[in-house]
This record gives sequence, structure tokens and C-alpha cells, in this order.
Amino acid sequence: MERWKVTIKEVLDRDIFQHGKLIAGKGGTYREVKWAHILEMEAFESFINGGELILTTGSNIQFDSPAGIPKMKKLIEKDVAGICIELGLHVPHISPAIIEFADQHDFPIIAFERVIRFVDITQDLHTILINRHHQMLHKLHLLSNHFNELSLEPNGILKILKELHYHFSANVFVLTDDAKTTVYYPPKMKNHTESMHSLIYRSMNVNSYKEHVLDNEYYTVFPIKGLGHTWGNLCLQKRSDELDEFSLSLIDRAALAIAQIMLRNRTIEERKQNQEEEIVQKLLYTEEYNSSTALKILPPPAKNLYYRLVLIDTNANHLGTGEEDWEEIKLQQSMMLRSIFKRHGFFPAMSVTKDKIAIIAPFYKDGHGKKENDNFTQVTNAINQIQEKNILDGQDLRIGISHLQKDYSYIARSYKEANDVLFIQKSNILDALFYEDIGVYRLLISIHDHGELESYVWDHLGALIEFDQKMNGNLLMTLSVYLETMGSKKETAKRLFIVRQTLYHRLAKIEELLGKEFMEPINRQAIELAISAYRLIEY
Repeated sequence: MERWKVTIKEVLDRDIFQHGKLIAGKGGTYREVKWAHILEMEAFESFINGGELILTTGSNIQFDSPAGIPKMKKLIEKDVAGICIELGLHVPHISPAIIEFADQHDFPIIAFERVIRFVDITQDLHTILINRHHQMLHKLHLLSNHFNELSLEPNGILKILKELHYHFSANVFVLTDDAKTTVYYPPKMKNHTESMHSLIYRSMNVNSYKEHVLDNEYYTVFPIKGLGHTWGNLCLQKRSDELDEFSLSLIDRAALAIAQIMLRNRTIEERKQNQEEEIVQKLLYTEEYNSSTALKILPPPAKNLYYRLVLIDTNANHLGTGEEDWEEIKLQQSMMLRSIFKRHGFFPAMSVTKDKIAIIAPFYKDGHGKKENDNFTQVTNAINQIQEKNILDGQDLRIGISHLQKDYSYIARSYKEANDVLFIQKSNILDALFYEDIGVYRLLISIHDHGELESYVWDHLGALIEFDQKMNGNLLMTLSVYLETMGSKKETAKRLFIVRQTLYHRLAKIEELLGKEFMEPINRQAIELAISAYRLIEY
């Protein structure tokens, strides 16, 4: 990496210093000179910023006596680069105690044994400092343009990281909220990036622009910002005190170019999501199916291609969220869910609204029976494990999955099926995930939509319902458990926590109200269906 700072060693090589002699602080020739400053006043602390090469006749510091050590100490504490003294009227010689103190602190003292014009020194040093600064700015301008050019190429982030690796000879990587989108260079850095991601995004004490230790290696973290958002972090395997002004400026420009890539990718992702959302909505709610519309976002039909529709009820957690914030949340939700589905072999297309997320999930069946159900179950488990409180909380979701289909023209029907599963879940009737698991409720929901269940329930259970309401009884519950246990009186009493005699009394009353033949197969079947229907109506 190029160095742009001017050091004491370089200053001593200038022609203007041919009559100067380094008499103390030889170990400090690496010190950077940021400016040359003539200083003769007594109280000089407020006139020093650090990095100055002080030019003086010594009238304000007793260099010929140990009494000058306290002021020397102040210069060192102020991070002065060094001091040039004109020996003569004010300081005939430098005290050995001063020289020893300067050597101990690697503080350079340059002595001129003949008269020298300080204005010539300042002019010479300021010329080289200004020229060096202009060269640095020019180089930064070229590199910035280069970074911008790389940002427009494929794999632009990786190419920018390669440039940084070349300049710093250090490992470098970019981290975002999603550990799977980490970009790093060189390739051997993969294991370190996973640990670094954990350190940054799980620790509240990790600060940007600060160095952090991981596996005994130091990393400095720089935020990647754009449009008021932090898109990620650029991590360089360097200690922060190893980075000079040029290095920091170079990294800032690289981070800006990376932010532009991320912003552009985010914009493309948003546009893609909005287009996909519009098409999915048409497929869910439009009665007239258009195959060309479906094929814009879904894989073409094939012999072994199937799909299910997954519907996620988010409990309307974001109904009060402002539109600007919601757009960001919606994109985050779609990115997280898309990643989960793709990881399990699906080709998802989705619509994300504030209360529900509909996902058409095509996949290629491999002929192993119900294996695809296992994949959907794994997807469901992964969704339930999401714990992004402000984005998506997996513990606060309900998920319903439609019947297996091949023909995309049934997407609207699949949407209704997934909704039916959610309805059954909310009613606490069954803890079913797939449409085929809700059993007879597939039929009952359809009848319920036409308003015919009430009369059916009343025809078969009306007498029991009236009795329970009037007498605060438990006949309907008793009958339900009795049927579930296949007529086992022992098991029924056990489940209801009642003695056998109480059960006999209840069964006798049920027989009185429903008739002696209520356990005959055809009657029993009708009553069991009516009990299920009653549960549906009561919700």
C-alpha cells in the first residue's frame, strides 16, 4: 500500500536540513510530520494540534538545563512530531538530561549549529506536504472512480474486495444481516466470516470504526451506509492504529461503492417482488386463469412438477405500520422466506400483505412417496424458528398448506384450501397443517359457507343443546367423548373425570333425548358429523 505521510527521516534528507543534526530521539524518525510551526511563546499548549515539527530558537524552553524537561514533556504529550533548535544566543548547547529524556521517549531533536531561516524550512516542508496531499487526493480520486466502475460489473463487491486486499495485503469481507450473503476475499476466509458475523450481529458491544479480536486476529469494522440506512459492515484484518488518513479515506470510498451496489440490488429486489406480488394476487383472486401470466413467475409444467400453496397468518402484527417502514419489512420478510423455501428445493412465488403471506411453492417430485410433506414440514419448522421481532416472529404465526396440485389453474382453489386449514386451526378444532389432514371439515366448511349447517346440527343435536343450556349440563361433551372412545364407558368416565354411575345417568338422559337407536351405525355417523359441525359453528 502506498504511503503518503512525511516522516522525520524524510525531512532530514531534504537539502534544507543539510546543516541540521539529529542529536536525540533517533528511534522516533518514523514520526509523521503534518505541518511545520514556528513557536517561541511561553504558553504554547493551546497552539499545538499534534504532528507539528516545531521550529524554535529555544527562548521559550530551557534546552541547556534539566529545567526544560517539563516543557519537553508537554510537547510529547501533545504528540508533536519533533523539534528543530537553532543553537546560539538563547541555547548555546543542549543539556545531556534533555537528550536522555528525548531518547527515552523517541522524541527527535534536530539542532542547527548555524543560522537558518525558519521561513525557508516552513516553505520547503509545506510545499512537500501540500504536494503529497494533492497526490493523495488524486490517487483517491482514481481509486474512487475505479471502485465505481467495478460496482457496475458482475460480482462488483468481490472485485472491490480484491482491490482492497491488494492495497492492504489483508483479509477483507462484507457482512450483512443475512450470514449467507457474506462476500469475502481471499477464499480461505470463509470460516472467519461466520465467526465474525456472529460477533457483530449478536454482540451489542461491537462498534464500527473500532478493532475487534477474533481468533487472536484484529479486525477493524466499517459501516456500509446509504440513504440513511446501514446496509452491512466492511471488515478489514488490520488494527485501527495501522490505518492512516489515506487508508481510512480509501476504505470509505470502497464502502460507498459497495453501498451503491447493495442499494441497486435492493431496488431490483423490490421491483421484482412488487411484480411478483401483482401476478400472485391475480392468480389467487382472478376467476379466469391465464397460463402465460403464471409462467412469468413459476416454472413451466412438467411431468414431475407439483406445487402446494402455503398461507401464513401473521396475526396482523403490521397493520399499524407506516407505508415506508412496511415496504422495508415486506422485502425483509420475502427475502427470509424465499431463502428458506429455496434451501429445501422449492421455487417460491409469493404475495406479502400486512396480515397474510401467500406462497406458491412448486417443486420437482422425486418419486419417494410423502417425502415432499417432510420438506414442507421442515420449511414450517424453519419459519417457526425465525425470531426477528420487528420483521417476522415465527412463534406468532399460523401456517396452512393446500392440497398437492399439478395444474396452475387450481391456484385460486389451493388458496381457499390453505385458508380452510387456517380456519380450523383458529377454531382450535384440529392442529392440522395440510389440507388433507382436516378430514370431514373439508366438507363441513363448504356447507357452512352456504349456511346449511345450523339446521343439520339442530336436527340431530337440538335436544341435547337445549338441555345443556337450560340445565347447565354436559350431555353434548359426554356424547362427544363417548363416541371418540368407541363406546367405552371406562375410558369415557376416565377422560371426563367422573365416576361410572354419573356416566350411566348421563347416557340414560342422552338416550331419552336422542332415542334408543342413537348408537346404530347410520345414526351414530350422522351424530358424529353433527358434533363436528357444531364445533365449526360455535367458533
